Order: sequence, then structure tokens, then C-alpha cells
Amino acid sequence: MTANGWCQIFLFLALVLLVTKPMGIFITRVFNREKTFLDPVLGPIERLLYRVTGVDADHEMGWKEYAVSMLLFSLVSMIALYLMERLQGFLPFNPQKLGAVNPSALAFNTAASFTTNTNWQNYGGETRMSYFTQMAGLAYHNFMSAAVGIVLAIAFIRGVARRQVQTIGNFWVDLVRCNLWILLPMCIVGALVLVSQGVIQNLKPYDTVKLIEPMQVPKVGPDGKPVVDAQGKQVMDTVTTQTIAQGPVASQEIIKELGTNGGGFFNANSAHPFENPTPLSNLIELVAIFTIGGGLTYTLGRMTGSQRHGWAVWAAMATLFLVGVTVAYWAEARGNPLLAGTDQRATALQPGGNMEGKEVRFGIANTALWATVTTDASCGAINGWHDSFTPLGGMVPLVNIMLGEIMFGGVGAGMYGMLIFIVLAVFIAGLMVGRTPEYLGKKIEAYDVKMAMLFALIFPLLILGFTAISSVKTFGTSSILNSGPHGLSEIIYSFTSQAGNNGSAFAGLATNTTWYNTAGGITMLAGRFLMIIPTLAIAGNLAGKKYVPPSLGTFPVTTPLFTVLLIGVILIVGALTFFPAMSLGPILEHLLMLAGKSF
Repeated sequence: MTANGWCQIFLFLALVLLVTKPMGIFITRVFNREKTFLDPVLGPIERLLYRVTGVDADHEMGWKEYAVSMLLFSLVSMIALYLMERLQGFLPFNPQKLGAVNPSALAFNTAASFTTNTNWQNYGGETRMSYFTQMAGLAYHNFMSAAVGIVLAIAFIRGVARRQVQTIGNFWVDLVRCNLWILLPMCIVGALVLVSQGVIQNLKPYDTVKLIEPMQVPKVGPDGKPVVDAQGKQVMDTVTTQTIAQGPVASQEIIKELGTNGGGFFNANSAHPFENPTPLSNLIELVAIFTIGGGLTYTLGRMTGSQRHGWAVWAAMATLFLVGVTVAYWAEARGNPLLAGTDQRATALQPGGNMEGKEVRFGIANTALWATVTTDASCGAINGWHDSFTPLGGMVPLVNIMLGEIMFGGVGAGMYGMLIFIVLAVFIAGLMVGRTPEYLGKKIEAYDVKMAMLFALIFPLLILGFTAISSVKTFGTSSILNSGPHGLSEIIYSFTSQAGNNGSAFAGLATNTTWYNTAGGITMLAGRFLMIIPTLAIAGNLAGKKYVPPSLGTFPVTTPLFTVLLIGVILIVGALTFFPAMSLGPILEHLLMLAGKSF
């Protein structure tokens, strides 16, 4: 580890802190329908949309109506994307003449993926999706799925803030305002900034160039596995030309980071120079991932009238982030002990450490930082391959997702996930002092805890259930490209990422199969929507409660003690749930690596 690397990490965190308050204030004003500087331009557009769609902007919804509206919107959007994929060959803006997305299980998986803000990709973007599908299908979902997450967090915050009412807002109004006031303006500016850095934005056909000399490359079959001959030797292809993909990248790149979507226009994602060409573009994209999640902590404090509580939550998130990035950076900078005799030590002039799967222009510190940030949030964008990390370095992104991606988190999803943990934390605090727990003047009762536990149990059930099936059945194990504990880690990461709506992967698993496409699609849908229902149920229940003034027995949620308790609950829940699986995966792999064995 180097001083330069730590300077980059702390500069990033300082920038996130800098944008938290202004972002939080703006989000609050937008959803409280207070005056903003964008109103003269966007107000008429908003009113026109309500008039055309028949939305009553003054109608308030209970949690059940809010949930049904969200589910119906998501269902229609998912069906539209599926049909777009299947009819891609007949649609415009397809200069490469790409046909329908096949098989149908892949189209289903992709539709479920982008609808749920996961952006898990069992395909290479530049070889499978046309410009029309990228823009009208995937980019549309990048905006809408992000907006759905944000408005659900706002609905939960309203439930905490409101007193003795049965409503938590209007889903359609919240969705429109989130897109018009927050996502679209920020993405227009952000895309132009990325273009200035060299991120491409065009509708040109792909370029084909002749190589200076022929190149031998491993031949890969339709299943994504290397082709071998009868003697088991790798079959090679001779390549004389190279295709350079083009496309409307900048407009999708900014929303994939700001909306914590993560799906890459290119298969190499944000390691590709057309998506992320410079150190500055790398920093901009990193900060974008945490911007809205950080701002929502300030919104929480502002809307509930307890700004210190918002900062206490921010502090808990920042602490967990720093622990994760420290472990990842240390593990990658330390290198692999099996390469004894080579200089892997990081110095000021030499990156050192484990450089496998990393871009030289970003180095170890920025790659470890990105891996931590993208899994603290439900983003899934990458600038280096997690599968190439050391066992403990790769364990950090996996643990981040298992903890619920609540360290600033996915846009909205991280905040309502953190609020669930807060409910559990204050419940435990209440048990410790022997009285009914309270959260910002609302009593936390049996119904709230039951819904919170339902939220907490769905996640591991999906991950561990599908992992168990995949690790013992041939249709699951046949896709593993690495043996031993690393292969198990690849399966665990796959379902953890999809259940957590993250989208990043340990890439040593061939998942474009009927089993993994279907099981993954189901996991993503359940991981998103089955966890949203109890969240909204808690919000609706809290909104109907009367305010209880704090007393001497009330556990304060604005102090460092609360931050410590909250962190403890998060870690204990994650450790007790997933430690056995982690012991068989990355922890065992690390111990075997120290003993001289690799996979």
C-alpha cells in the first residue's frame, strides 16, 4: 500500500462528503414539491405528463396501492424489454444487423436484470445488443429502475416522518419528479463531461481494421468455454482483423453509475477505454455511484427533523466502507505468496502487488477502491476483474453484497435496506433496556419486527438455496471453470450478486445456460420485489402511528453509540448468516493459498 493510493481513497471519500448535503437538500425539495431552480422548465412538462396519463397529482396512496402501482409498472416495463430483445432484428438503429436475443432464457434473464436494477449480463453488450435495444430498452430501464429504488426510499422516509396518516405519497408523481428533476438533468451534464474525457457517443457502424500481423487467440465455443481437441489441447484461431465497436456510450455510462445500475455497453465494462478512458473519468464515475446514496442520508435527517440522525447513518456507512476498502487494498497490494521471488511490493514508483485482471492505468488502489464502491452500492460496474483478486481481496465485494449493499448503497435500495437494519438495531436496544423500542418518536412493535425479519430472511434463502442446488447438480457444476473453493465462490457470488441486484460477477462461471439464466432471473425478481413488499408494509405502518415524545428511557439514534450498535447489528446478521458459506469459499481458498495451492 502506498501514500498515493491512500490519498486517492480519501480524496474520493471527501468528495462524497462534499456532495452529500447539497444533494440531500435538493432531493428533499424535489419530493416535498418545494420550489427549485428547475421548476420553470420542468413544471410545464410535469403537468403535461399528468394530463396525458390521467394521473391525479394530489392523490395520496396507502402502502398497498403504492406497491401495486410499482409492481404493475415494473411488469409492463419488463415485458416491453423482453419483446424488444426478441424483435431486435426488425427494429431500427441496428447497423451491425444483430438478430434476436437468443435463447429465450437469456432474453428473460436480461429483462429481469434491467427491470430490477441488477444489470447482470450473460452476454457481451457490443456483440449482442443493437443501438436501439441499448438506448430504448436498457438505458430506459437504467433510469426507471433507479427511480423506482429512490422513490421507495422516499416512501419509507415519509412513513417515519409522518404521523397518524395512512398514506406515503403517490408513486406516479414520485417517479416523474425523480426522473425529471434528478436523474435526467444530472445525466445530461454528466454525459457531456464524460464525452470531454473521451467517452464515445455516436451511432456509427463498427470499424474493422487490419492487424499489423496475425494473432493467435484461444477458440471459445457457444457455451463460453475454451474449445479443446481430442488430446485435450487448447484449439487456437488465427485472427487478422479487429472489430472496434462504436455506439452511444456516454449517455448510458453516466446513468449506469449515477443510478447504480452497472451494466456495461461493452463486455469489459468500465475497464474499457471507450467507457472509462482517463483517471478523471474514473473518479467522476466513482463519485457518481455514491452521490445519490450519500445524499439520501441527509434527506433522511431533513425529512424526519433529525439531521444528526442522518449524519449518524452516514458515519455508519462510511465506517463500513473504509473497513472494506482497507482489507481489499491490503490483500491486493500484498500480492500472492505463491509468486515468491518476484517483487510484488507496492512502492511510490511501482504498483506492485496482484496486478492480474487490473488495468495498469488505474492500478491496485483504484481497482480495490472501485470493487469496494461498486459492491457497497448495488452498482456492479467494474474496472477490474473480481475473479482475479486474491481470495481475501475478492471476499470484500462478496461480503459487501451479503451485508445488503447498505454502505451508501444502491440508489434508494441502500437507504431502505439500511432503514431495515435501523429498525432491528433500535429493537435490540429496546430489549437491552427493557422497554418498547422507539425510532424517531415511533414505537417499533411486533408487526414492524416481523416485516423486518421477513426482509432479512428472503435474501439468504435465495442465495444459499440456489447455490446449494447449483453446487450438487450437473447443470450447475458443468459451468464451473475453476475447481475447489474458488469454483464454489464463483457460484456463491453469482447468486449473491443477483439476489442483491448488484450485477458484478466472478467471471469464471459460464452462466449463459438455461439453468443459470432461469434461476438467475427468478433470483433477481425475488431479490427486488419480495423484499420491497415488507419494506413498504413497515413504511405504511409507521406512517399511521402517533408521535411519542422522547424520555429518559429512549435510546438516542443520533450518537456515536447508535452508530456503533448499527454497525454491530449489520455485521452480526451478515456473519451469522453467511459465515459457513464463506468458510468453504474464499476463506478456505486463502488458507490453501498460504499452504501453496491455487485454483
